[in-house]
Amino acid sequence: MDIVAAGSRKYSSSSQVKNSMSPAQLWISFYTMLRKDVVRMFRIWVQTFLPSVMTSTLYFLVFGTVLGSRIGDMQGVDYMQFVVPGLVMLAIVTSSYANTSFTFFSSKFFARSIDEILVSPTPPWLMIAGYVGGGVVRGVLVGTLVLIVSIFFTGLSLSVHSLAIILSFALLTSLVFALAGLVNGIYAKSIDGINLVPTFVLTPLVYLGGIFYSVTSLPSWWQAITYSNPLFYLVNGFRYGFLGITDVKLVYSVGILLSLIALLVAVNWYLIRKGLGLRQ
Repeated sequence: MDIVAAGSRKYSSSSQVKNSMSPAQLWISFYTMLRKDVVRMFRIWVQTFLPSVMTSTLYFLVFGTVLGSRIGDMQGVDYMQFVVPGLVMLAIVTSSYANTSFTFFSSKFFARSIDEILVSPTPPWLMIAGYVGGGVVRGVLVGTLVLIVSIFFTGLSLSVHSLAIILSFALLTSLVFALAGLVNGIYAKSIDGINLVPTFVLTPLVYLGGIFYSVTSLPSWWQAITYSNPLFYLVNGFRYGFLGITDVKLVYSVGILLSLIALLVAVNWYLIRKGLGLRQ
């Protein structure tokens, strides 16, 4: 009985300590986690930035230059311009997800730095912010690089309908998939566990999300399937920022984004608060 009471007092004391960090200490903790991740991604830029740029370049060559001339216009715009927002979004999604999932997994199994964070007074929400922040930075940077590459294929003819919408969807989409990558990183027990979700879940959702086509060109039964894909709404919202065209109302895309963020933040907070998949 005394042991149980002592354990309860210890847990209560720990909770109070976690809630007693000053704003300056919270900022230092967040900055340290974010800076470590950003320095890492720039140190190995050949692995973190170059692959997405090379892959997008191949997409522009094949789907834009070669097939685009045969397809013609899509929803009244040149096909090359039509696919640019989708390919930028593809780079943002995959980079954000991969960065957070691998960073958390490596700090849990390889560097063991997660143990130092767990015994520190860092609250769960700050752990989420620290790891997800790196994914957002990488996603936005890779998306920017892919957008710069697209200029070589479209010239300066790529229009911008609303810069605010473009930036908002880029940041929020990067946040969504950085949060999703964190869930994967928490649960993964091996490298195979890291690669499983991107291969069998994320990749099909991305390619069937309207990157290379408009949903209006699909048969009715396939349209119904496409409307159930959350990535379809994110791609359409991002494309609206560039071209001012979309297959669905913008409010639906914003609603999907905010709902996914709220859900994934709650899931990550619960997993970290309970320590599920953290204490190996």
